[in-house]
Amino acid sequence: MAATAELFEEPFVADEYIERLAWRTPGGGSRGGAETFDPKRLLEQFVNHIEELKMMDERIQRKVEKLEHQCQKEAKEFARKVQELQKSNQVAFQHFQELDEHISYVATKVCHLGDQLEGVNTPRQRAVEAQKLMTYFNEFLDGNLQSDVFNNSEKIKEAADIIQKLHLIAQELPFDRFAEVKSKIASKYHDLEHQLIQEFTSAQRRGEISRMREVAAVLLHFKGYSHCVDVYINQCQEGAYMRNDIFEDSALLCQRVNKEVGDIFSNPEIILAKLIQNIFEIKIQNFVKEHLEECRKSDAEQYLKNLYDLYTRTTNLSTKLMEFNLGTDKQTFLSKLIKSIFLSYLENYIDVEIGYLKSRSSVILQRYYDSKNHQKRPIGSGGIQDLKERIRQRTNLPLGPSIETHGETFLAQEVVVNLLQETKHAFERCHKLSDPSDLPKNAFRIFSILVDYLCIEHIDYALEIGLAAIPSPDSRNANLYFLDVVHQANTIFHLFDKQFNDHLMPLISSSPKLTECLQKKKDIIEQMEVKLDTGIDRTLNCMVGQMKQILAAEQKKTDFKPEDENNVLIQYTSACAKVCLYIRKHVEKIRNSMDGKNVDTVLLELGVRFHRLIYEHLQQFSYSSMGGMLAICDVAEYRKCAKEFKVCDMP
Repeated sequence: MAATAELFEEPFVADEYIERLAWRTPGGGSRGGAETFDPKRLLEQFVNHIEELKMMDERIQRKVEKLEHQCQKEAKEFARKVQELQKSNQVAFQHFQELDEHISYVATKVCHLGDQLEGVNTPRQRAVEAQKLMTYFNEFLDGNLQSDVFNNSEKIKEAADIIQKLHLIAQELPFDRFAEVKSKIASKYHDLEHQLIQEFTSAQRRGEISRMREVAAVLLHFKGYSHCVDVYINQCQEGAYMRNDIFEDSALLCQRVNKEVGDIFSNPEIILAKLIQNIFEIKIQNFVKEHLEECRKSDAEQYLKNLYDLYTRTTNLSTKLMEFNLGTDKQTFLSKLIKSIFLSYLENYIDVEIGYLKSRSSVILQRYYDSKNHQKRPIGSGGIQDLKERIRQRTNLPLGPSIETHGETFLAQEVVVNLLQETKHAFERCHKLSDPSDLPKNAFRIFSILVDYLCIEHIDYALEIGLAAIPSPDSRNANLYFLDVVHQANTIFHLFDKQFNDHLMPLISSSPKLTECLQKKKDIIEQMEVKLDTGIDRTLNCMVGQMKQILAAEQKKTDFKPEDENNVLIQYTSACAKVCLYIRKHVEKIRNSMDGKNVDTVLLELGVRFHRLIYEHLQQFSYSSMGGMLAICDVAEYRKCAKEFKVCDMP
């Protein structure tokens, strides 16, 4: 059986159990070793083992039945005990209810007795208090204050309570009969009030918070309580402004007071709000006035910088103070304080901003033109000028005298950066200083000035000068500098567009002014694009004219019909070489002057005109057999040059 017990190992698997039993039986687990397999012996072992398992099962079953009988007996005993406990619990609960009813009855009697005692004691206390007040009133009436409470400085709190009540009573007495005693009570009232305020002041200087709290609690019922608050506010500011930064000092002061004001006054949020109001209306307002009034009329730039800086620092201080308990609507409270300081400056802020921006932009432009020794030419406008412009765009005729610019584009990134920088600062100030309802309108005014001075006075003027300076197609050695104008104008457009998106759009994105600004930007860009297109078209014509002159000067009639065809070298002519050299040089310049699809568009148009020029040029000649070969070499070189345009739609 011991061996059988070892076979029942966890986890129990029947197949493994049979295998282990067969393996333990001699001759039961071998099939070809030294010991031969004996099925009879194995069967005998299985039969014996089954008998053993039956006997084991019977013993276990008897043991289980015994345990079940014992468990049933213990369950009945446990149920009996639970029933007895339930009966005991019911008895105890009944006793508890009886006790609770008795306690409630006694408590009702006690409350009734207490009400009766209070009904008797309260009138008695009032009578005693009235008697004391009458005694003190008689002393004032006789003019002889003999009570220790009025002569002992240590009992000032009790004296203050008495005199405060007497003062209220005296207010109800007729003046003609009790004028003298009312005057004496009022005098004592003011004396005690003054003593309490002095005591509060001394305690604050000594840093005795507990004493300050006691005196403040007594003064709370006096008329001079507000004076006590004023004393506290004035004294806590002594020595608080030791740095040059009044805003940082104010924030630190409010943090310090916020920690202690709750331990002194019963209404700390009102006291802290009054301190902040005092700081804003006196300290900060005087500081702002000092820094703005001196430069308000003399230096607009410094005035705007100071206004922006002071307003920003004031609003930042307000944000820090928002973490304190100042009452129900602290945001409105702080906003009103800021408005009271800056209202007179913000009312006409945008007019000052616009005036300064115009003046500054004009100075930047004039300084640039002075550095170039250039006197700005008036750009004509009106019906005649518009007619000339239409004729020039359609015919490319040079209407009016040509201008010699000596290669100067009259566009400078330094000027553009300065104008954009000034406008950026104006947008930042506008965002901070404008009323939210006026912000889109003010931002549009600033944008209009940028358009006037940057786009019209600088870029458009340079384009007009550049158009007037483009030579005619038949000019010799023409300087095609308009491509430089295109290059710089393209760069400026990118900077202009970046500022529009980065600084103007956030200010107008949710207002009707967005559509107006987008339309104004679109109109000015389209206006300049027309002039750029006109200039590029005339420049291409000039390039074609220059190539015509090269071909006319360099191409001989004998090039394609040589007299001695035996000595002709099969290569392209010198005219072809010079034309290709010229066009390669200017193709590179076109690539450097433009970007994106504009490069392909201009090169495609140049390629079409180049193709037409060469086609018409080669039709003028008669060819011999060797001259035809030479013409083919020229055409091949022209095609090679045209491929360098890298435009897929080239003819």
